[in-house]
Amino acid sequence: MTFVPSAGSLAELLPGSWHIGATNFPMWLRGDRLNPTLSYEVRSEQPLKFLDTVTYSTRAGVRKSIVGVDTLRGDGLVWRGRGILLPFRSHWKVEGTGPSDEFVVTRFSKSLVTPAGVDIMVRHGARLDSQELRTIVATSAGEFGLTPEDLATLTWLELPASA
Repeated sequence: MTFVPSAGSLAELLPGSWHIGATNFPMWLRGDRLNPTLSYEVRSEQPLKFLDTVTYSTRAGVRKSIVGVDTLRGDGLVWRGRGILLPFRSHWKVEGTGPSDEFVVTRFSKSLVTPAGVDIMVRHGARLDSQELRTIVATSAGEFGLTPEDLATLTWLELPASA
């Protein structure tokens, strides 16, 4: 469903862990950052802020993390890195949600170091496999804020057994 963001709806929707089910983001498609997991934790409600932690494995099996803070601005979120990533920012928003909020479609704008793109994130523990996700999204793409061009650029990733 198309998602109308508000502080309350985002504070209910995003907390928890998510897996990438589909993406056109080069960072997840190059093959050197595997099995990405995104975790969101509410840090404040006024203004709404999330601690945003992305973890992934290298080809050598080493787990690495990227940490930032997302702050609600208008109808989207502004991510700002922490530590050595402090100078970096990116803008993103939730475009749509799947049944029972099992997945979300996010769109991010071009930043200084990343292209614009789309991620479809599946909630950890969702009872949804990769093929089901693809079918739901493909048959109702417009409801999730996706254009035919968006669909054509997505690469579908294998979800863990219990996403």
